[in-house]
Amino acid sequence: MFKCYPLNFLFVDIALASLDALLAFIAFFQLSRIHLRNQQVGWTRQKVLHLLIGSSNSGCVIYFLCMVVATCQRWLCWFHVCGFVLMAFPKILFLAAFLLLLSFWVDLCHQANDEEEDEEISSQQALLDSSKSKAGLSNKDARWKCCSFQGIHVGSRQKFVIVIIMLNLILMISFAAIMWIGTRKNPSDSVIVARVYIDFFAASVLILGGAFGCYGFLLFSKLRRVRSEQASSEMWKVVGLAVVSISCFTSSSLIVLLTDIPLFHHWALKKINGVQALVPLILHYVLGSSVPFAFVLWVMRELPAPPTISRQVQPRTITFISYGAARMQHHQYWATATSSKNQVSRASPI
Repeated sequence: MFKCYPLNFLFVDIALASLDALLAFIAFFQLSRIHLRNQQVGWTRQKVLHLLIGSSNSGCVIYFLCMVVATCQRWLCWFHVCGFVLMAFPKILFLAAFLLLLSFWVDLCHQANDEEEDEEISSQQALLDSSKSKAGLSNKDARWKCCSFQGIHVGSRQKFVIVIIMLNLILMISFAAIMWIGTRKNPSDSVIVARVYIDFFAASVLILGGAFGCYGFLLFSKLRRVRSEQASSEMWKVVGLAVVSISCFTSSSLIVLLTDIPLFHHWALKKINGVQALVPLILHYVLGSSVPFAFVLWVMRELPAPPTISRQVQPRTITFISYGAARMQHHQYWATATSSKNQVSRASPI
């Protein structure tokens, strides 16, 4: 049945699809557990991250399975627009997930300066927030809140992430349109256009790994100043994700930039039909997305704290950030909120 597809690459694609399917199942299963644990809370950082991880891995599963079928059935659209979109879209979701996580690190590193600036203009905002909290929600509204996006408070850095992702989507659509137009004139132009996009995306992932290293070091230096078991635990989580991001993103990006194996895997499979090409190909996909996603899922395996009855907030210290009763009333960004509304991994940096 699959004589048209090289047997060694068939096993590799099935194995990669199975790994992505497992990660997608874990992400969506954990998302359902978080939702059932705290149904009255809307979309939090933890929920959005699990949704992006599950969606990205699901897209990779569809891509690998369609690659085998399209190669055997010789879909003309696959080697131009359709295959390019199915290949690029999961990577954009991957970029969105780690950019969102990086934006939370940036918020934590700069939160002290932001709070000092907010103290000058937050008195009026605090009154508005307190009046909204006193109004409350009915049971029916609480059910709708978990399924709607009205309760999301998007910070300035998260808006920047949204802009970057939208630009990547526009760029992907533009490259797909160029490939579609060039199909009738010169089909070989599709490979050139795809190479430009893949190299550009690999450079972006390489920069993302460097950003995780820089902000991971800053966050690590701040957490070292706090003497507590929780701060020590969060510190090693930050170090672990920073090391995984730098090593995996750098390795995967260099494989793309220095070789054409990921490109030929889609457009010219016969040119890399050999055992020597399998190792870089497997490393590219496993280190490029599977290992970082698996590490994030492992770190975020703990469920958020169950909702509690509203009471007077006592001053407490979470990681390296001190919260008092007055500061809890200040305006808080959606990705950096650590109050009982979000309850995301006890204000964990990951």
